Amino acid sequence: MRQKPTVLAREIVATSRLFCVEELKLRFSNGVERTYERLVSKGTGHGAVMIVAMLDADHAVLVEEYCGGTDAYELSLPKGLIEPGEDVLAAAERELMEEAGYGARQLEHLTELSLSPGYMSQRIQVVLATDLYEERLEGDEPEPMGVEKINLRELSALAQNPRFTEGRALAALYLARDVLTQRGVFLP
Repeated sequence: MRQKPTVLAREIVATSRLFCVEELKLRFSNGVERTYERLVSKGTGHGAVMIVAMLDADHAVLVEEYCGGTDAYELSLPKGLIEPGEDVLAAAERELMEEAGYGARQLEHLTELSLSPGYMSQRIQVVLATDLYEERLEGDEPEPMGVEKINLRELSALAQNPRFTEGRALAALYLARDVLTQRGVFLP
């Protein structure tokens, strides 16, 4: 097992409404010193969830929303922040209702994913939602989100879609497909 570097200094060098940029001065076990910058959540943060919501054995729900990072409308999975005092599965169901207009009778935590661990501390919890029913909650989105579906047999084509660029969402869809295949629910 490798020894983690020693933190020589740590300082917030920039802040925004949502994020802080933290500078880390590190010394590695071989004596080499480096300065890293990373994006950290402002405040305590309660995490986030991403939901693979299955309409049936083959189809998952996608939502379309404006993404400031790419300045475009993009397709992805429903996702959002976990509220204080809320557990992962309750947050997943709430976000699914707010963003896609569905509730789920079955929710299962699959894994935790990071986006860019070299530069960001954020992680997201991936939840599989099945046995859906129509149910909408008002959310904090500035406009209604589009709702589409994807056949799990077409993930390679989805990865080529210029409106679908989020790697975490693609990884979550592949993981859900594998889990459902192992259970005999989805037959490739």
